Amino acid sequence: MTKSLRERAEAATKEVQEILGISVDTHPKEIADALEKTITMALLEERRRCADVASKCYGEDRDKAHKVAEEVNRVNTALIANLSALR
Repeated sequence: MTKSLRERAEAATKEVQEILGISVDTHPKEIADALEKTITMALLEERRRCADVASKCYGEDRDKAHKVAEEVNRVNTALIANLSALR
């Protein structure tokens, strides 16, 4: 089963707490929120980078470049909606 981003952030939180030797009660929500935000921002930056690369690759074919950019934007919108629903 696929884990949600929040589940991954919470698992990483536990790992961080273990590594640091701190109690699992020490700011778990804040750590998970920070991890989730960082992962989200990285995903969005990669999506933008992919759109830029696709645009450059299809520079001569504006129609294909536009279609690829639209698909990347559609995936971004879905990602943001799914992440917002997790909160």
